[in-house]
Amino acid sequence: MPDGDPQRWAQGWRRTFLATGMLVFPAVAASGVAEYANGVTAIVGYAIVAVFCAAYVLAGLAFARNRPTWVWTLLGLMTVLFAAELPIARDFAFYLGVVVVSLAAMIRRRYLVPIIAGGAFAALVVPWAVRPWHLGFGWTQAVMIVFTGLTVVGFSEIAISNRALLEARAEVARLASEAERARISRDLHDLLGHSLTVITVKSGLARRLATSGSPRAVEEIAAVEGLARQALTDVRAAVSGYNEVTLAGELARGRELLRAAGVVADLPTAADLVEPAHQELFGWIVREGITNVVRHARATRCTVTLSRLGVEIVDDGTGAAAPNGNGLIGLRERVAAAGGTVQAGPADPCGWRLRVTLGRADPEVTFATTGDNAV
Repeated sequence: MPDGDPQRWAQGWRRTFLATGMLVFPAVAASGVAEYANGVTAIVGYAIVAVFCAAYVLAGLAFARNRPTWVWTLLGLMTVLFAAELPIARDFAFYLGVVVVSLAAMIRRRYLVPIIAGGAFAALVVPWAVRPWHLGFGWTQAVMIVFTGLTVVGFSEIAISNRALLEARAEVARLASEAERARISRDLHDLLGHSLTVITVKSGLARRLATSGSPRAVEEIAAVEGLARQALTDVRAAVSGYNEVTLAGELARGRELLRAAGVVADLPTAADLVEPAHQELFGWIVREGITNVVRHARATRCTVTLSRLGVEIVDDGTGAAAPNGNGLIGLRERVAAAGGTVQAGPADPCGWRLRVTLGRADPEVTFATTGDNAV
């Protein structure tokens, strides 16, 4: 496809080709002038054909530029020229009528049948009715008007459909681009929000250990470095569209994050209970939920429980809701796309609960952990 607007390309040369082809009919009408006229009459006949061609070209330009007033004015002029050519070219003049009828039918498609039928009837009867011409019925011209008119209108409908298709494709491409930007934004938020929270917590722990002279400070700094490298890898993966999140991996990361934040982690030791198709989604849920616990909950304990079609994260913190930011919005979008529901609110007697259920799972189902190891 050439550079530029694809709609102009798709419509331009095809319409130009068809419009140029229609000039064959005035040329045939000119041959009628040569057959039936001579002298000054022939010159007038040729002049009428030339003016008709010029008016036709101008009408095409006006139609392309969406100037209906000019189109109708020029179509009226072409009709007058066709009538003026009848005494000169006789039945051949109806080849000009082919152009007039086709253009009128294309502009007023709702009157397609009467326009074409009227033109064909005139082409059929007039050569027979005008006795001085000594001609029979104009079958050739009538058939030409019917089939040419229908072809032009049909091509116009195809052109309109193609334009609508191109516009629809452009809209799909725009929506796909917006969806991809939203995906990258959501993934980056989830990835960086979790990773930077872990780095912040572990850096604070390393600072406290270094202040007290503990040799564990070096280990924590090394862990921070590893987390930073992993965050960079995750960001690159998210941008390239190949990011993989696993439930088992997020449980392991969450356990480490909670430990570094001084929160007792009651997390499953395995993720086999969850269906494989939902492991990645539950990984995102665990990541977002544990990150919010560390950021906002001021909790001393966090419990993650799993079921075949559900995951629940509960803490014993202040019970204050996390800001309804990009993280929770992105989480709801992911779960909604999987046909699930998200419940988030204060837990009884204290803390906060995030619960996600998929399919027809009962929101009140009792979640069972696959392990009961608290760190």
